[in-house]
Amino acid sequence: MFFIFSKMLGFFTEPTNAIAVICVIGIALVFLQRQRIGTLLVTFGILSLLVFGYSPVGNVLLLSLTERFPKWQDDGRAPDGIIVLGGAIDADSTAARGSLEINSAGERVTAMLELARRYPQARIVFTGGAGSLIEIALSEAPVAGELLRRFGVASERITLETESRTTDENAAFTARLVTPKPGERWLLVTSAWHMPRAVGAFRRAGFDVEAYPVDWRTRGWIDATETFDSASAGLSRSDIAVHEWVGLITYWLAGRSNELLPGPKTR
Repeated sequence: MFFIFSKMLGFFTEPTNAIAVICVIGIALVFLQRQRIGTLLVTFGILSLLVFGYSPVGNVLLLSLTERFPKWQDDGRAPDGIIVLGGAIDADSTAARGSLEINSAGERVTAMLELARRYPQARIVFTGGAGSLIEIALSEAPVAGELLRRFGVASERITLETESRTTDENAAFTARLVTPKPGERWLLVTSAWHMPRAVGAFRRAGFDVEAYPVDWRTRGWIDATETFDSASAGLSRSDIAVHEWVGLITYWLAGRSNELLPGPKTR
């Protein structure tokens, strides 16, 4: 039930979808002779399109997430394991084309391969099933496992979690599968904008991880005043940020995370 609720909430709260729904309702009201309220809704939708499409609001919302965890620094102590969250591999297109197809979060995959090479003794755990609500999709994990083996990673180092559909399930299923021992060091690889929610879910599952953020999307707070030269670019950025903020609030209210906006632990 939580999976269905989270997917539906995420859909309707993303600016692109919300604006479309508002405009459709407004146009319908105009045709139903409710011109005043219909016109107000359409006007509000158009103004929202301009704000989220061209203003820096998408960058500001995203930066408040991506800057929460700093870039991971190697202090000389090798990690015992590396956890990589799914969301970067298009498993269906990969199967259809016979070649790896990744999306804009592809840095998760490149970081996985780079870390596997840099720390040859570390276990590599890829967690990611099929998260689609409206279609039957293939799991990402088997694709990631095959890719790791193709790049020379031994099968005994690889653990694949294939059933999770949400970040909450990523954390719970991985913790149950890995059963980390006290004192072990585990890195968590995911997009920087997704890291607060992911870390919160893993902490809630009792799995202490260190953030290894990738896929920043911005140069830093210097982009907080940068406007967009196309509405599609701004809306895409805003969709990601609003979706993630809604996810954070939902996880906190539902008890999937103990913190509204998780951050680095103070030593």
